[in-house]
Amino acid sequence: MPQSLARVYLHIVFSTKGRIPWLKDATLRSELYAYMATVLRDNVQSPAIKIGGVEDHVHALLTLSRSFAIKDVVQHMKTETSKWIKRQTKGATEFAWQTGYGAFSVSQSNVPKVIQYVGNQEKHHRKLSFQDEFRDFCKRHELEIDERYVWD
Repeated sequence: MPQSLARVYLHIVFSTKGRIPWLKDATLRSELYAYMATVLRDNVQSPAIKIGGVEDHVHALLTLSRSFAIKDVVQHMKTETSKWIKRQTKGATEFAWQTGYGAFSVSQSNVPKVIQYVGNQEKHHRKLSFQDEFRDFCKRHELEIDERYVWD
């Protein structure tokens, strides 16, 4: 059976552990997103389309590799960027990403909307917390979550 040539678009969302606002500095966030894009492209063959976020969480829209499982893509993203943040930020030896993450499929027709959404995170989060945003995503994708295990 021939392999499908269709691209798989994925919107990945995760927060800092305990939603601590480690990413307050806009320059740090911008450099983090650039580094994360490099990790995605070079380490797990999953090119980033758009990365954004705010002080306590990150959104990444990417094209998923055919060679790596979602969990491996996320693991590389978190591991490499966690090391990077600790090297870049004085006093960040305790930095960590939350254990879990959300991974939501995106249809090709919705990619432009997701790009805009990811790019407008600062404006968006003036009105909505990370937790409420994540609950919304899960509801829209018909995913039930057990809140005892989602927030660490």
